Amino acid sequence: MQCNVGRCDKRIRIALGSVLIVLGFVFRSWWGLLGLLPLVTALVGWCPAYVPFKLSTLGVKTKIPK
Repeated sequence: MQCNVGRCDKRIRIALGSVLIVLGFVFRSWWGLLGLLPLVTALVGWCPAYVPFKLSTLGVKTKIPK
């Protein structure tokens, strides 16, 4: 399992997941559990939905020549 979630993507997922969880508590709905999905994928750094499309938001890693 190779990381495919970049820094900006992680921040967005954490914010979105947190908002969904809070809204679930506010409205007393089990739909707040849906917020766990983006939160977990951000913390793990791997999104299974990106794999079939070979997507990655990590960016290009460049090596500095000596």
